[in-house]
Amino acid sequence: MVSPASNPTRRATVVVASTSAASGLNPDLTGPALVDWLRGRGFEVDAAQVVADGDPVGQALRAAVERHDDVVITTGGTGVSPSDATPEQSQGLLDVVLPGIIEAIRRRGEAQTPLAVLTRGVAGFAGNTLIVNLPGSRGGVRDGMAVLEPLLDHLLDQRRGAGSHGPRGRA
Repeated sequence: MVSPASNPTRRATVVVASTSAASGLNPDLTGPALVDWLRGRGFEVDAAQVVADGDPVGQALRAAVERHDDVVITTGGTGVSPSDATPEQSQGLLDVVLPGIIEAIRRRGEAQTPLAVLTRGVAGFAGNTLIVNLPGSRGGVRDGMAVLEPLLDHLLDQRRGAGSHGPRGRA
C-alpha cells in the first residue's frame, strides 16, 4: 500500500449508473461501500455520483479523466438490459485495457451465483486514470473490491513508471 506521505493527493471518483436511483425510485446500495473502501485506502473521494445510465455515465467518466483522478470505479450498467451502457461509455476512453481484472471479478462472483458471468464491465487506463466497471449488485461490488485490494496500488505505481516489479517486489 502506498503511504500517504509518498502520495498525499490520490483522488478517486465513484459513479453509480442507475436510472432508478438517479430518479429517486430506489436507494443507491453500492456507492457508499465503494466510497468508504477508497477512503480507507487513502483516497480523497466525494460522495458517489448517482446518474442515469448512458450518456451521463460517459460525462462523469470524462470529467474524472480530465481532472486527472487516479481511479474511477463505476457500479451498475454492466448487464444486458437495453439501458445498460456503462462498458460502452468506458471503452472509448481506455488507452490500455486490463481484461484480467474483470475476468477475476467474474470468476469470484461465479462462486456465489452463475449470473456473475453476465457482467460486461471493462477495466483499463485512460491516460493515468484507472477505470473499473463493477456490477450494480452489492455482491458484485464486494467481489470487485476483493479483486482490486491487492492490485490497486501496484497498478497506479506501475502506470506512473514507479517500477515493473510485482506487488511483492519480484520481477
